[in-house]
Amino acid sequence: MALMTWTAEQYGTNVSFADEEHQKLFGLLNTLYDQATNGADRSQVGASLDALIAFVVDHFAHEEKEMQAKGFAGYEAHKAEHDALVATCADLQTKFHAGEADVTEEVGQMVKTWLDKHIPTFDKAYGPALG
Repeated sequence: MALMTWTAEQYGTNVSFADEEHQKLFGLLNTLYDQATNGADRSQVGASLDALIAFVVDHFAHEEKEMQAKGFAGYEAHKAEHDALVATCADLQTKFHAGEADVTEEVGQMVKTWLDKHIPTFDKAYGPALG
């Protein structure tokens, strides 16, 4: 079962690139979550973790570039949210590949909780400026 399902009502920003990237992000997250919680091979989980984190970094950079280009007033606070999640993900990634951590249901729920707060609160706020 999918950890997260994108719907326009809950996660739509009315910014086409962001909505498309969020849908891809949800797909990558769901793949990782399914693998991690259903006993997939560690190397497969690691590859999916790496793919998800690389996509998140690229997505955040894209959002930040667009916010700066449009002079979005909430840029600094938004970037701080991004930076905090990237730091958490990078720490997990390093520990996972060193054999010191696993991707667990709790990790999936932490990311879901972050996205459930971030997209409706922070990303929807840039809709009028970037749309």
